[in-house]
Amino acid sequence: MNLLSNAMLFATASATQDIFFELGNFIHSLKYMGIGMLVIFVVIGIIIFAINLINYLFSER
Repeated sequence: MNLLSNAMLFATASATQDIFFELGNFIHSLKYMGIGMLVIFVVIGIIIFAINLINYLFSER
């Protein structure tokens, strides 16, 4: 029984993951998050511009 309980403890201990917060990695990733947000903003702007252009070209004046 002792061997079984030790095996169970080892299995649960190895299944858990240690998550560490490293400030340097977070600061480094802010660059990529900022670029992603900028690209999303630009794409939304292009879509709005395209919709306004289509409305202007095909509207009855």
